[in-house]
Amino acid sequence: MSDRWDAAAFKSRVDEVLRQFVAREVDLFADIDPSLAPVAAQMEAAVQDGKRLRAAFCYWGWRAAGQPDSFALLRAAASLELIHAAAVVHDDLIDDSALRHGRPTVHVALRGAVRGRPRSAAAARSLAMLVGDLLMGMAGQLFATSGLPAAYLGRARPLWSVLGRELIAGECLEILRTGGEPDTEASLQVIRYKTAKYTVEQPLLIGGALAGAGGRLREGYSAYSLPLGEAFQLRDDLLGLFGDPERTGKANADDVRGQRPTALLAETWRIAGDGDRTRLRTLLGRRGLDEAGLQAVREVMCRLGTPALIEDMIAARVEEALGALGGLDVPAGAADALSALARTATVRLS
Repeated sequence: MSDRWDAAAFKSRVDEVLRQFVAREVDLFADIDPSLAPVAAQMEAAVQDGKRLRAAFCYWGWRAAGQPDSFALLRAAASLELIHAAAVVHDDLIDDSALRHGRPTVHVALRGAVRGRPRSAAAARSLAMLVGDLLMGMAGQLFATSGLPAAYLGRARPLWSVLGRELIAGECLEILRTGGEPDTEASLQVIRYKTAKYTVEQPLLIGGALAGAGGRLREGYSAYSLPLGEAFQLRDDLLGLFGDPERTGKANADDVRGQRPTALLAETWRIAGDGDRTRLRTLLGRRGLDEAGLQAVREVMCRLGTPALIEDMIAARVEEALGALGGLDVPAGAADALSALARTATVRLS
């Protein structure tokens, strides 16, 4: 791959690595017993989609440290997409989401495998949980067998523990704060640990560690990646409620029905008066909230100007990230790619 960033070509390369690796793992799993076929099919389905941003940040963490393009590095970077796939399966379970990328989520798709059995919905959820666990284990295997020297892998391996700890901490914080009094700082902490760190910071740091990046460069990576990762999730929050489900592939009532601790909701609550808060209390957290109720929430937010506030938060974080990037002593091609990735992560419709 040349120094000129080609997102589509990179995605194609990562997709092919994942396709081949997952196909082998799925065949070995399905060979154990024919009844495992539906579970095996969902292992493959969970990995099919994605922009491959985490792999891209890992790749450019390596290249920005002065290392050349490497197929072994590409395999190591692709392993982060398996972590993401596992996290998505578990997240959809936690949130009881029915759609992902326009298709039934894993726990919904697996209902057919246990239809007619006692407690079939619970059984499908249990199978989905195990699919997520399998994907997480496969991520570690792909990383360890990437083909990079053991010394390189050893430099990065401690960061895997950090990534897992922070990701799960973020998920736990979201669960603990769901349904509680909305608070912007608390929401931003959830964003930081549930999304920003494992989407941008840790992949970039892992790529840098594999490449032997020095402390100053790693500090610069964090200064770039944390605000960018937060901006990525803030955009996701806006798309979650105001985006077109045909583009996002997700139901846009999930955050409101679940009364999740999004910054969008927290900022709305912060500036809302007593009347608007009373109105919101009647709408938030209602599992059966219909389109009219959802539109009522949107109208409150738009009248208060919350979407514009979130847009300002996104813009400020992107500016901070690009400012930090400008201070890094990295090859021009890497700087251009990381700048383009900042736009890809935050200026999107899905």
